[in-house]
Amino acid sequence: MSGRLALVTGSCKGIGLAVARALASAGAEIVLNARDPARLEESRAALAAEGHRVHAAAFDVVDAGAVVEGVARIEREIGPIAVLVNNAGMQHRAPLEDFPLDAWDRLVATNLRSVFLVGQAVAKHMIPRGRAKIINIGSVQSELARTNIAPYTATKGAVKMLTKGMATDWGRHGLNCNGIGPGYFKTELNQALVDDAAFSAWLASRTPMGRWGDVEELAGAAVFLASDASSFVNGHMLYVDGGITSSL
Repeated sequence: MSGRLALVTGSCKGIGLAVARALASAGAEIVLNARDPARLEESRAALAAEGHRVHAAAFDVVDAGAVVEGVARIEREIGPIAVLVNNAGMQHRAPLEDFPLDAWDRLVATNLRSVFLVGQAVAKHMIPRGRAKIINIGSVQSELARTNIAPYTATKGAVKMLTKGMATDWGRHGLNCNGIGPGYFKTELNQALVDDAAFSAWLASRTPMGRWGDVEELAGAAVFLASDASSFVNGHMLYVDGGITSSL
C-alpha cells in the first residue's frame, strides 16, 4: 500500500489504532482521527516511533461542518485520501424498555451519522479520482442481537446496509465500499465484559474458536479490503468473529 494515504476515524485506541497500525505496516501513510488532540498525539507519536508515516487530524465526526473542514484540510495539507476507515463508535448498555433517549441519540450519531458524514465528505474527493477504498466497521451485531444493546444493534445493522448503499452508488466511480464485522475483541469498549468471568465463559462456549479475539487479528481483513487484492469486492461485510455468526 505504499504511496496511499489512509484516514482512520476513532483511531487513538482499540480497533481503530490496530487497523491504522496494520495499514501502516503494509506501507500506507496514515491520518489518525479522534476528538481529543492530546490523546491523538500520543497515538500518533507511538506509531511514528515504530517507523510509520503518520499524521493526526482532530475533529468531531458527528459535526457536519467539522467533518467537511477536516477532510478538506487533510486533502489540502497532507494529500489525497485513498483509503477511509469509518471506525468511530460507542456502546451503551441498558434494557430496551428503559433505554435513555439521549443515549439513543448519541449512539445513532456516533455509530451511524458519522459513517454517512465522513463517507460523503471523503467520497466527494475520491469520486473524481476514480479509485478509492472505503471500509466501514460494523459488528457481529450487524447480524445478531443480544440483550441490553438493541439500539447498538440497530446502528450496526444500519452500517451494514449503508455500506451496501455506498457500493451501489459509488461503485461505478471506482470506489470499493466494504465493511468489517468484528466479533468480540479485547478492547476498552468491551473491558467490562472481558472482566466478567461469567460472560467470558459464555463467550468461549458460544464462539467456535473458544476465546476472545485480539485486535491484531483484524489486520489481515483490513489490509485485504484496503488493497488491490479486493479490487472486485464491493458491498461486502467481512466478519472476523471466530465463527460466532456461523453457529447456534
